[in-house]
Amino acid sequence: MSWLVQPRLVNDPFSDPGLYLDFRYGRRAILFDLGDVSALSSRELLRVSHVFVSHTHVDHVAGFDRLFRLCLHRSSPLTLIGPPGFTEQVEHRIRSFTWNLLDENSVDFCLRGMDYDGTRLTTAAEFHAREAFARREIEPPVFPDGIAWMEDEFRIEAVALDHGIPSLAFALREVLQVNVWRGVLGEMNLAPGPWLNEAKRAVRLGLPDDHLIDFPGGSIRLVDLKHQALRVAPGQAVAYVTDAAPHADNRAKILRLADKADQLFIEAVFLECDRPLALASRHLTAREAGALAREAGVRHVMPFHHSARYLSEPDVLRDELYESFGTADRRAVSA
Repeated sequence: MSWLVQPRLVNDPFSDPGLYLDFRYGRRAILFDLGDVSALSSRELLRVSHVFVSHTHVDHVAGFDRLFRLCLHRSSPLTLIGPPGFTEQVEHRIRSFTWNLLDENSVDFCLRGMDYDGTRLTTAAEFHAREAFARREIEPPVFPDGIAWMEDEFRIEAVALDHGIPSLAFALREVLQVNVWRGVLGEMNLAPGPWLNEAKRAVRLGLPDDHLIDFPGGSIRLVDLKHQALRVAPGQAVAYVTDAAPHADNRAKILRLADKADQLFIEAVFLECDRPLALASRHLTAREAGALAREAGVRHVMPFHHSARYLSEPDVLRDELYESFGTADRRAVSA
């Protein structure tokens, strides 16, 4: 089965947090957090349609200026979602620049900012280039509780963790995986092509079996494709957890969010022997991160957001996490 997205950390585990989720077939990407993004090419950044920011400590939003600057001359919008007060902070950042060269002839790039309170989107605003990025209030999308974003193929679940301030954790969950048996397709005298994307979309939307899928030279019932050339399975889940105090309430939220995830990217800031530092700064230890991954039943786990105090022994945090999680997955997560 091929995954909907290919996730990878933007930086090494000792540098700014950020997860780049590249859609295999959609010519788009999503970012979880927006720290230093210099490791990403301009082409990769221009693919980004949505950014989900955990909180606005500088190491989680330092990449805003580069992404914003690159997008200024594109026609497709950029949506940024963060914790309460985030939209106002985005506005203040935009207003710190001078926009006297923008007018009605400019490419009308649109930046959207939205606040998520841990349950739902509460505030939303648009900033248009042709209006010199003046704030325009809009109604936030309405999704089920616990959902920060939803599209036909996936949803972004989110919870607010305690970091002294709200720090959002995210999970992308694909609705269904739909893959094509190319050999069977050939036996049906059907050539692969863009029309298969519509067939996959119809399956994910649960359209009726008699729904017709058009292909070059004809059409076919959805049920005939489903029973022969399409393979359907539960969708991919990718969870991202960072900047969370090590206490019971946060642990319960993380376990619900990461439950049975295929991949969990989780902070491992301190060693367990330095737990007083973790408690004081409201971060997870590597041992606790590994235990959470094990208890959540995730398939693969990848630690990040390491404290610089361990730079002289860079593997100790990973080793402690793996020991806590269990060694069976060590080769997979190290790849």
